[in-house]
Amino acid sequence: MHVDTFSVPVETRAPTGQTNAVLLAGPGPDGDRETLLVDPADRVDTLDTVVRQKGLDHVAVTHTHPDHVGAVASYAAETDATVWARRFRERRFSEATGVVPDRTFLPGDRVGPARVLDTPGHAPDHVAFETPRGIVAGDLVAARGSVAVAAPEGDVRAYLTSLRRLFARDPETLFPGHGPVIESPRATCRRLLTHRREREQSVLAAVESGARELSDVVDAAYEKDLTGVRDLAAATTVAHLQKLDHEHRLQWDREAERATPRE
Repeated sequence: MHVDTFSVPVETRAPTGQTNAVLLAGPGPDGDRETLLVDPADRVDTLDTVVRQKGLDHVAVTHTHPDHVGAVASYAAETDATVWARRFRERRFSEATGVVPDRTFLPGDRVGPARVLDTPGHAPDHVAFETPRGIVAGDLVAARGSVAVAAPEGDVRAYLTSLRRLFARDPETLFPGHGPVIESPRATCRRLLTHRREREQSVLAAVESGARELSDVVDAAYEKDLTGVRDLAAATTVAHLQKLDHEHRLQWDREAERATPRE
């Protein structure tokens, strides 16, 4: 099994300003060597060169956010690769990529040399691709900092479940959607789980201390300068408020964007 990663400059909210495209090469379901390109955000010379050298059998994405799909149509047009999408998410995939998928997968299915894992949370259609060398994890993890779990796409409860699922798989390596390869997967999962618990506690404490309007909850929950990322912080706060409301730990009025403590 061989894994090549390529940092592709692309318009993204990720601090790196790049998305990692990953080319996997290894035995497919029938034992023959197959290649799978995951998250081709754009075309770059180094990626094109390796694709020409190794060939391209399959194309898929961890999820359909714009900073992960930019070159799907281009590679589909220039190669004989099979384009895959998550089943029941075909329309979302086509609208994001401009390509009608050739085939669909469900969690547990094989796509070339990888097996699909269900990892929603950052996005509702998010998956990861498991190989003997490690897991291509998209925007489930990051080596440094945190991952956006932002409403309306983000679901904190699903995200925490996905992190725990990844921890249980105990892979050798994680290949994230942005930033460097992760050589300590379980430690990274623990850190991200802790970060989410701490953010949840800060949001709950803000409401219990009197914050009601969303902007006030954001100000109280974040102890840092939010210049340039306030919209993302607000969307993340909403995702946490939705989780807390679901668990009956506070009340969140989505229409009024107003939080109140549970009596």
